[in-house]
Amino acid sequence: MELLDKESYHIGHLPAQATSHVAGRVLSDIADSDDRIAVFTADLKYSNGTIEFEERHPDRFFNVGIAEQNMVSMAAGMAATGHITYVATFASFLGLLCCEQIRTCAAYTNLPVRLLGHHTGISFGYYGSSHHATEDIGIMRGIANLGVVCPCDAHSFEQALIQTVDVEGPIYFRLGRGRDPDVYTPDMPWEYGKLSVLRQGKDGLIIANGIMVIEAMKAAEILSNGGLELSVVDLHTIDPLDVDNLVSQLESVDKVFVAEEHSTRGGVATTVADTMVDQNIANVELIRIGFPADEYSEIAAPFYLYQHYGLDANGLISRIKSEYKK
Repeated sequence: MELLDKESYHIGHLPAQATSHVAGRVLSDIADSDDRIAVFTADLKYSNGTIEFEERHPDRFFNVGIAEQNMVSMAAGMAATGHITYVATFASFLGLLCCEQIRTCAAYTNLPVRLLGHHTGISFGYYGSSHHATEDIGIMRGIANLGVVCPCDAHSFEQALIQTVDVEGPIYFRLGRGRDPDVYTPDMPWEYGKLSVLRQGKDGLIIANGIMVIEAMKAAEILSNGGLELSVVDLHTIDPLDVDNLVSQLESVDKVFVAEEHSTRGGVATTVADTMVDQNIANVELIRIGFPADEYSEIAAPFYLYQHYGLDANGLISRIKSEYKK
């Protein structure tokens, strides 16, 4: 579904429109031959698609109700017995409300707890700040032992789940709303822990992840028609970071634009800035495109908010053009 498609945000239409919440199917397939897999959710099995896991493996599915913090602690306890546990709820609850349980029960103990935080950013625009997850990457990347990955579509999410089953320690999956347009085709490579170069250009670089990847690709294609050639990188794995390949991309350009559905403080742009400092990368200008770091996101319909913050393709094009005119 397109970012600015008004009808796609209708919550009542979710079951018919969900395309990228493949957790129920993929985890059920894995669990068919792996009895370590267990799934927890907090009354959101329809919103995150884990209902299929409940139907196929009811003895390993746990709906804990509206008790997200307890859910993470329960999953950690079960992981301590040899299971690989997956917990799924809104990112605003998981990445913020459950921060202490993630840190102390899952990360400090380095247990295989997989945290599926869906409806990230401002995709729940109508519901206000309590349901907006615009700080979660900054919080999660600051926790030791915790992997952080942000797939942008169904194929990359499926690959992220498959490739991380036996990864040591906990992982936070930052997911969209289940109606994210396809970026990858089945024949395109996607590897956990490695960035993906989706487009090559000589004039600059756009780094994005999640819903911003498709918008970055659209913007780059349109700018190409005007003679400006930009590379597009999907920095889907924030921790462990693919430092060598990121440095290679940064050193090939004079300008790098980081587009993220997140605060410009603490998220992907900060990850890139930290890398530039740590690796002594000079003479590269970093432009941050996201939510203002010192503000809470506005409350409105999501498709208006994306336009308001310049996070759609047109917004990216306008910002990029303005930077090249300086």
